[in-house]
Amino acid sequence: MEEDKSTRTLLCPSAQPGMAESKVFGVVTGSVERPYVTYLAEPLEVSDDVLALAQPVDPMLVFRFAAPCASDQCQHFDGERCQLAARVVVNLEEAVEGLPPCRIRVQCRWWRQEGWAACRRCPQVVTKMTYPSEIVHWIADPGSPIERYRPITLE
Repeated sequence: MEEDKSTRTLLCPSAQPGMAESKVFGVVTGSVERPYVTYLAEPLEVSDDVLALAQPVDPMLVFRFAAPCASDQCQHFDGERCQLAARVVVNLEEAVEGLPPCRIRVQCRWWRQEGWAACRRCPQVVTKMTYPSEIVHWIADPGSPIERYRPITLE
């Protein structure tokens, strides 16, 4: 029996639009200060026409993208786990109580690695923010440890 490719390829829910096989799976709603992802009923293949829907704004401010996980080629992957997913779970509060209606969940690396904890935080994760907070910068930095963020204070 041949293995179904959709169950063996894990998707990164924090992909870039230029990555191979990239799909739009959410639209950023909310406000500039508090963006929130609304999930599409079905992911859309990234194309020039889809990206043009965001014009004149950068598509990474408007859409959430998924693509096959780059694993060892990604700066957030430590050989076994996605450290970005781990930092999101440890450092962000839950955004929703239940599971959002996400169509990539069955293939999502974050879901497979972190389970419900990742999904409950996922709606507040956006690819690019206009005014990212200090904690968002810290979470996105591949050099940051997983441990809870603690701002630097001057004594």
